[in-house]
Amino acid sequence: MTGLRLDAPRSGWAIAADVVVVGSGVAGLTAALRCAASGRKTVIVTKARLDAGSTRWAQGGIAAALGEGDTPGQHLDDTLVAGAGLCDEGAVRTLVTEGPDAVRRLIGAGARFDTSAETGEIALTREGGHHRRRIAHAGGDATGAEISRALVAAVRDAGIETVENALVLDLLKDAGGHAAGVSLHVMDEGRHDGVGAVHAPAVVLATGGMGQVFSATTNPAVSTGDGVALALRAGAEVSDLEFVQFHPTVLYLGPDSEGQQPLVSEAVRGEGAYLVDADGERFMAGQHELAELAPRDIVAKGIMRRMRERGADCMYLDARHFGARMWSERFPTILAACRAHGIDPVTEPVPVAPAAHYASGGVRTDLAGRTTVPGLYACGEVACTGVHGANRLASNSLLEGLVFAERIAADIARTPARVPVPAEPGDPAGTRTVPLPPAEARYAIQRTMTAGAGVLRSADSLARAARELAALSPDGTGDRAGNSAGGRAGKPAEPGVETWEAANLHLVAGVLVAAALRRTETRGCHWREDHPERDDETWRRHLVVALRPTAEGSELVVRTTDSTAFPPVMDGGTP
Repeated sequence: MTGLRLDAPRSGWAIAADVVVVGSGVAGLTAALRCAASGRKTVIVTKARLDAGSTRWAQGGIAAALGEGDTPGQHLDDTLVAGAGLCDEGAVRTLVTEGPDAVRRLIGAGARFDTSAETGEIALTREGGHHRRRIAHAGGDATGAEISRALVAAVRDAGIETVENALVLDLLKDAGGHAAGVSLHVMDEGRHDGVGAVHAPAVVLATGGMGQVFSATTNPAVSTGDGVALALRAGAEVSDLEFVQFHPTVLYLGPDSEGQQPLVSEAVRGEGAYLVDADGERFMAGQHELAELAPRDIVAKGIMRRMRERGADCMYLDARHFGARMWSERFPTILAACRAHGIDPVTEPVPVAPAAHYASGGVRTDLAGRTTVPGLYACGEVACTGVHGANRLASNSLLEGLVFAERIAADIARTPARVPVPAEPGDPAGTRTVPLPPAEARYAIQRTMTAGAGVLRSADSLARAARELAALSPDGTGDRAGNSAGGRAGKPAEPGVETWEAANLHLVAGVLVAAALRRTETRGCHWREDHPERDDETWRRHLVVALRPTAEGSELVVRTTDSTAFPPVMDGGTP
């Protein structure tokens, strides 16, 4: 057996291409545009509409050393500090060095950033962890929406073929194990419907995050870890999945609120808002030299500590001193979201609490975006380039997607074209079908992960989460990484979008818990209450996880790297 796949009908239609890009955020659209510009026939597959990628939810901005006196070296230093000793320095250097020109090319593609009325230059702001004003923003707090608008327009102008409302299922491979396309399910009537395939020798995963593995998140409902799960089933390695960043200031809507929650951008604190408790006392001053602008893991921990001390469900962000004009001009999106929920930040503090926001880990890649499966690339939040380490620096995510998408396209352009000859994914000699959990397992997974693997973790909470996840395993195999054994959850469910998403969430949740159990320290956004100190001697290295098929089901294989640098994805130049 060479791989695993979701239980799904056989493909009823197919498209041929040179490159298939899965995802339509900044990473996916940039990769598609660059590949098409190099003469490669490119097809974009996206889970919703072309203009509905996760990028459009980004409020704060994109970080790059564009301001007077700022340098890539200073940006590198801030990124390394935020990453809590676990960044791959070579990857960070690539990001900050190539970032400014990548942003300028984005502007050349039509993106319009806010400018200073006095100088006409790009208006830059600060966010947590940055010692310089280097965050370019658009529409006040609608940066992602503007970037998405510009790139979508460019894709449409270029005439790139797009398959919308399509959930990617699994990677197709040829007889030699090289990527040969993807299988997918189109959820709407149109030119294509039902399960089909895009045959292509280069597959670029840009599927975004996996925030829906938790009950409350800033991620949209489509962020169900599809790309990471696909890569795992295909035999690719993932890394750093234990480092899930919980954004410290998410609008608190009550203890029972679930699903996507409104984000209150870090840029609000960058412009001078304070974090206070119910008595109006600032509590981040004295905890870090940057106070409210400390890296996100430190601010999230500070909020959680004060919540526990006071027995409170939330803290407050006080920006009443901004005044009505600044709120309406600089943060119109946030102002509207707050008022829609009965809160007026002009006249009252905004209730906030941490919620799942960003996966610092993902599918392991090299600096060309190549994974450990030949022909399979990854960029954006689905990827783990080593840039973010144990905690992402604010507004580095859009930049990472931009820079590494360009590097992927350059690598594909250098690679001799080949004709994919995919093996039929239903071939029993080549793959084993993964049974599906029922659709309602999604909510059980989210509750389990929120309780056991959220901001605060311990051996007990994680072991309990592992047991509960194992009990949800439809084939009764649970997690064979040595964490638990579980019982059969009942007859596997019928194939469909909801059960495929539940299967993806179940898989990525299992990997996250296995890695979080293994890492017995507190580092970045991984906070172990039973191991409160950072342990550089033992744990200044990455956990790398792969899923391997077995005669009985599958098992997670976990290993550690020797240093903060990732080992090459290719041995001796051969994938």
